Amino acid sequence: MKKEVIHTNLAPEAVGPYNQAIVYNDTIYCSGQIPIDPKTNTLVEADITKQTKQVFENIKGLLSAAGSDLSKVVKCNVYLKDIN
Repeated sequence: MKKEVIHTNLAPEAVGPYNQAIVYNDTIYCSGQIPIDPKTNTLVEADITKQTKQVFENIKGLLSAAGSDLSKVVKCNVYLKDIN
């Protein structure tokens, strides 16, 4: 069993006692993402469309650093603060 910690500047830094992502037995486990732009380290606060695009750019960065991409994602949970 192989475990690898993923760290990249293509996604926001982990802000707690966790990693950006972990590869374990050829499966990538990404930490939860919020719309932080890793280039500026600022929260994207415009609208849900821009926030969603930023979150997926962050996920793409994590997957890229682990040698993968969005086409191989099998599960993604989305949590909304306000469904409206």
